[in-house]
Amino acid sequence: MADTPFTRTPRAQLPEQFHLAWDTLNGLTGEPAFVEVFASNPEMLDFVMNRFYMGLFFGGKVDQRYKQLARLKLSLLHGCRTCNKQNVPGALQAGITQAQVDAMEDFESGPFTDAEKAVIAYAGEVALTNAAGRMSPGLYARLRQHFSDADLLELGTVMAIISGMAKLSFVLGLVEREDYCPFAAPAAA
Repeated sequence: MADTPFTRTPRAQLPEQFHLAWDTLNGLTGEPAFVEVFASNPEMLDFVMNRFYMGLFFGGKVDQRYKQLARLKLSLLHGCRTCNKQNVPGALQAGITQAQVDAMEDFESGPFTDAEKAVIAYAGEVALTNAAGRMSPGLYARLRQHFSDADLLELGTVMAIISGMAKLSFVLGLVEREDYCPFAAPAAA
């Protein structure tokens, strides 16, 4: 369970526009802390849920499958258990197979297309766990075989927001961590 000092707004007290987000998060993870805490700032919750997720992540020009692969790779690298509980079903719903999910750690040898491998490699560069991440000429060439610069900017922006929100969620105590999570739980003060 999430361990946050922030005030949580119970579902019954949430504005109706956020009920679906609460229901979805609670159904997938059993932990709706993110929605309940962000409800204290409805503009920010609207930004994350509607403008980012509905507008860019589930919208935008880049195929949903690539965004789901990138999001899954990031949550696996970051060790966010709450994220993984929702990202695995999201990936499967987008058409990613269980065999692909299982092969994410060794994706270069896994059952992925060249485009999918390039996206997963891109996610590895953006990950919080890769402080030296960069767009090397080789990675750029791999990606450009399948995506325009505009597509790469969209993918990168999606990954940057997801990574930043993961970090914020760790800091605020809104998510559960996997045992291997490289981000230590904050010390009690």
